[in-house]
Amino acid sequence: MLTTSDLIAFVAASDLARSRAFYENTLGLALVEQTAFACVFDAHGTQLRVTAVAKVAPPGYTVLGWQVVDLAASIEQLVSRGVRFTRFDGLEQDDRGVWTTPNGDRVAWFADPDGNVLSLTQFR
Repeated sequence: MLTTSDLIAFVAASDLARSRAFYENTLGLALVEQTAFACVFDAHGTQLRVTAVAKVAPPGYTVLGWQVVDLAASIEQLVSRGVRFTRFDGLEQDDRGVWTTPNGDRVAWFADPDGNVLSLTQFR
């Protein structure tokens, strides 16, 4: 039923101005619209709604992720914009925070200003 419908992604934010700056300036997503309730971004053809909430309860798992062609370059670019990559206990991550899955995919995680976990993945 939904195979021909476009996906809309949602992420919660307690401060829309701060989140707008992060998603627009740090991550480079194009702002489509801002209302009192949400900032809407174009995430390479997928609508991302950063939705205002009173308080964000960071879930402790990845809520949004991007497939990238060059993980090292993507990490470098984000680090130059102030992003800090996350380390997780129990995962063997390299000096940049990259974890290599058993099948060879490589993943790195970071957080938005509200602590929502975001990721970059380079598939092998």
